[in-house]
Amino acid sequence: MTTIAPITEAGVVLEASGVRKSYRTPNGTLDVLSGVDLAVTQGTILTVLGASGSGKSTLLNILGTLDHPDEGSVSVRGRRVSGMSERELAAFRARSLGFVFQFHHLLPEFTAEENVMMPLLIAGRSDAESRERARTALTAVGLDARWEHLPSQLSGGEAQRVAVARSLVSEPELVLADEPSGNLDTRSAQTLHELIVRLARERRQTFVVVSHSDTLAALSDRVLVLEGGRLRPA
Repeated sequence: MTTIAPITEAGVVLEASGVRKSYRTPNGTLDVLSGVDLAVTQGTILTVLGASGSGKSTLLNILGTLDHPDEGSVSVRGRRVSGMSERELAAFRARSLGFVFQFHHLLPEFTAEENVMMPLLIAGRSDAESRERARTALTAVGLDARWEHLPSQLSGGEAQRVAVARSLVSEPELVLADEPSGNLDTRSAQTLHELIVRLARERRQTFVVVSHSDTLAALSDRVLVLEGGRLRPA
């Protein structure tokens, strides 16, 4: 098992306060989040566990500004994002957040390099700069020999590492991952977990992961359980 070094002198990257979220259903109102409070420091891997339907993905979407809380606030590096306009949020996500999902969502007609370049090109960076940074990101995840490969030519684990490189290429302050190894075999999942640990240690990258994986939880700095709409220590 990988030994996790202690995190010291780290500032708060992500903070949530009193986050509530409910949905209307044919049977009435369903309370999903009932007052979530959370603070995550730089270089930390936080894993949130919970049963299916407990609201883990809802929480991650709110933390990542993809959904809005009914009440409460979310701040990144002290900047409150809950009250931003949709245009401001889109720019903020592109600049400050990275996302990794259970399915890698790579564009099949583009190479690994081109997929990783995409966020930079959308942000208006030059082709030369985008290509250089994409290659640096792919090298960081151990895929320097796979730049020219299409997603169909990659294994599931390799494709997911391309997705991680894409999430990191803009040098975000925070990476949010929703079941990142849920679609991988045991060996590929372990490789991805160890990659996340290495990036957190070497780059002081901050990860918030929702997962069913006890293996990833064991490698994390902090593990919380979402239960009854609230977070508790594991």
